Amino acid sequence: MTIDTLFEQLKHPNPHMKKRAMYDLAEVRDETTIPRLMQMLDEADVSHRRSAVVALGVIGVDAVPPLVETLRNSQDTTVKGSCVKALAQISMNHPEVTFPEMGLEGLKQSLNDPDPVVYIASAMALGQIGTPAIEILVESLKTTDNLALSIAIINALGSIGDRRGLAVLTQLANDESVDEYLRESATSALSRLEFFHKS
Repeated sequence: MTIDTLFEQLKHPNPHMKKRAMYDLAEVRDETTIPRLMQMLDEADVSHRRSAVVALGVIGVDAVPPLVETLRNSQDTTVKGSCVKALAQISMNHPEVTFPEMGLEGLKQSLNDPDPVVYIASAMALGQIGTPAIEILVESLKTTDNLALSIAIINALGSIGDRRGLAVLTQLANDESVDEYLRESATSALSRLEFFHKS
């Protein structure tokens, strides 16, 4: 099966055909595969974009440099959001691989993106990456005055369950001087974690 045929199948209405094409592309890719998938990130059709995001996630760390570069340079919120989601997919598909520093840096930068779609997705992606992202999340939580971003980071720290994250959440939950909504979010993230550890 040629790469062109697989790219056709990525747009197939049948989800099974699509999924197979995503995995097959990762297997048989050539030097055009990643650039072509990157071009699909600004397709109007959401399902086509999603196929490209997942396929890049399956390909793995080789896709990190173009994703970070596009994330940094694109003016398009949709494209940036797709880059962030693809980085999260890479972490999800390849948990055995250390997530590249360059990817962490890219996501750290996009936490400061003006668009909530991008910065909230970035916090979620860092939560997906887990322990390697703890310091970035903790640091950003201390420095941001963006309430929505703070909540997204609190949830990301809660999903990781690392000791350092727990310490920060506990401190926040008990700090009377902090915004009440943030305290509540930290408290509920902690209670989810306790539940998770007990069950």
